[in-house]
Amino acid sequence: MLPAPDFFDPNNLTRGEFTYFPVVPGRAEFAVRLRHILLAVQPKVVAIELPGCYEAPLRHALRRLPEISAVLCALREDDFDDPVVWPVEVTDPFVEAARTASEIGATLLLLEPDAHERPHVKGAYPDPYAMEHIGLEKYIEQFRLFPQTRSADVERHASAIAWKLQGADPYARTVVVLSLNLLDAVLDAMETPQPEPDTGPPLGARLVNPHPDCLAEITTETPWLQERYTRWRDSDRGAFPDRPRLQYELLKEAEQAYQAITGDKIVHWQRRMMARFTRNLAHISGDLIAGLYDLTVAARSVADDNYAWEVWQTANRYSAQKEETDIETAPFSADEVFLDTRKLRIRRRVPRPKHLSRPHNLKPHKREKRPGEWAEQLDGNSICSYPPEDIVIEDYGRFLKSKGKSILSEERTRVEAFCTSLHDGVDIRETIRNWHQGKIFVRQMQRLAGEVGAVIVIFDEDRDNRYTYMTTWLGENANESDMAFYSTHPFDHMVGPGIGRAEYGGLLMTLPPRRMYNVWVDPDYHFAETKPERLLMAGLDYSVEKYVVYAGPRPPRSIFRSIANHLGRKIIYLPLGALSPTKLKKLRVVHVLDGYARRDSAKDFIW
Repeated sequence: MLPAPDFFDPNNLTRGEFTYFPVVPGRAEFAVRLRHILLAVQPKVVAIELPGCYEAPLRHALRRLPEISAVLCALREDDFDDPVVWPVEVTDPFVEAARTASEIGATLLLLEPDAHERPHVKGAYPDPYAMEHIGLEKYIEQFRLFPQTRSADVERHASAIAWKLQGADPYARTVVVLSLNLLDAVLDAMETPQPEPDTGPPLGARLVNPHPDCLAEITTETPWLQERYTRWRDSDRGAFPDRPRLQYELLKEAEQAYQAITGDKIVHWQRRMMARFTRNLAHISGDLIAGLYDLTVAARSVADDNYAWEVWQTANRYSAQKEETDIETAPFSADEVFLDTRKLRIRRRVPRPKHLSRPHNLKPHKREKRPGEWAEQLDGNSICSYPPEDIVIEDYGRFLKSKGKSILSEERTRVEAFCTSLHDGVDIRETIRNWHQGKIFVRQMQRLAGEVGAVIVIFDEDRDNRYTYMTTWLGENANESDMAFYSTHPFDHMVGPGIGRAEYGGLLMTLPPRRMYNVWVDPDYHFAETKPERLLMAGLDYSVEKYVVYAGPRPPRSIFRSIANHLGRKIIYLPLGALSPTKLKKLRVVHVLDGYARRDSAKDFIW
C-alpha cells in the first residue's frame, strides 16, 4: 500500500498501489500541494491526464523550463493550420507532476488516448483559494458530493484512461493525477476490465515558443505569478504566498510603473475601492478571488486606462521568456486556447508626436536663466491666488453643493402605488420592476428645507505629513468664497518669478466671504486630530446654512455627526470615488502668487 503523508487524507482515493490525486488544471494551489506529496511519497510511477502523443514535446518543454512552451496538436503531422494549443505552464499541476517525476526518477505515464478533441467536461470548479481555509481534503469531498452528468463521450474517455492504467505495473507505487471532474468516472471504470480504445490515426504534436507579449492571454495563471512560483520552487523554502498577497504585490508594482510614467499616484481610497470592486466581480463569477481580467477592469474603472494598462503589462511580465529561442516563436490569442473569452479595450492616453509638435508662431515656455532666479524675487509681504483658477474652483464648489442636495433629495423620495394623485410623476423604473402586479407607481419628492453653506473637499488625508503649507484666503468679492486649505509648499516649485505651484491636500470653501479667521491656529478646533477634521469643524462653524458637503476618501468620524447636530447642521458625505478623477486631478493644482502685481505676468508662466 502507498503510505499517505500526514498532511493528506486521500479521501478513500488509494486503491491498491494506485493513489489518485485530483486537481483543477492550471491552478497553482494544486501544483504546490501536488509537489509536496510527490516529494514525500516518492512514487515509482507518476501517471498524468495527457495524451500519449504529448510525451516527446512535453519532455522537451520540461528541459526548456522556466521558459513557457506551447504544445500544438493536429490531426496530421504535416498540417497544423487549426491545432489544439496547450501552454506548458509552470503552475499547471500536470506539468508540475511531470517535472517532479523527472526529479525523483519516477516513470512518467500519459493516460489519455491520442484524440484530437477530448470530450467537453464541465470545468466549473469552486475557487481553489477555498483550500487555504477548508483544506484540500474538504475541497475534494465537497466537490464529489455533487456529481456531474456524464455523457457517452465522457464514459468512453474515462474507459480509455482506465485501460491505460490497468495496463500499468500493478505492483509499482503510482500517483495518478487527474482532473477533478473526471475522477469519479475513471474510478468507476477501474472497477471492471476495459477494452482497448479505438484511437484512430496517429496525431501530430510539436513544440513552439509563445511570444512574450501574448503570455497573459493564453495562460491560466498570470506570467507574473508563475515567475513568483518559479522562485519559490527553486528556493524550496517556506510556504507559497497566498493569492491575495500576490495580487496586492502585483498592483503595487503596477502603481510604481504608473507613477513613473504619468506622475499620478494611486491613493489609499482608490485601493479600497478596487478591493471592493474586485470582490464584487469575483462573487458575480462565483469565485472568492478576482482574476486578471477583473483586476484590469477595476483598475480602469477606479483609476484610468493608463493604470489598467500597467496592471496588464505587469501581470504579463515574465523575465524568462525570450523572443528568439531554439524553436519557432509564434504569437497566440486567447481565442486559440480557451472556449469562452472576454475582451477588454484599453485606450492608453500617451502623448503622440504630432500632439507634441509646437507651432512655429508659439512663444517658448519661459525658463530661469540660472537655478533659483525666480525664488530670489520673492518679497514675502503678501500672497494672492490666480483668478482663472478661482473661477474653476468656485464652479466646482457650486457643482458639489448641487450634487449634495440631489443626493439628499433622493434619500427623501418616496415611491408608492398610484391611488388618487400622480404626485411628482410616474416612476418608470419601479413600475416596470413590479409589472406583474399590474400597478403604476408614482414618485413623491419631499421638499428639502435649507441650502448648502460650506463645501469641504479632501483629496488626501495627509497621513505622511506631505502637505505642509496651510493658509486661509478671504474672498475678494461677494461671489468668491473664503477658503482654507492645506497643500504642498508652493514656493518649493517655482514656475515663474514670484509664482509657485502647489498641490491641494484638502480645502474648505464657504460663503458669504470675509468672515473666516485663520483656521489653522484657531483654538476652537484643537479637538481635531487631523487636517481634514479641522477643516470640517471650521465648515460646520462658519456655515450659515443647514447643510455642509464633505467629499473625501472616507466619511468623517461619527462624533462629527453629533457636533453637527449640536450646531444645527447636517453633513452630506460624498465619496471621492463618486467624483470624476480627471476633474479632481485638474482641480488639485493651485498657483500662489507673491503679491497682486504678479497677476499681470502670471499668464505667461501658468499653462
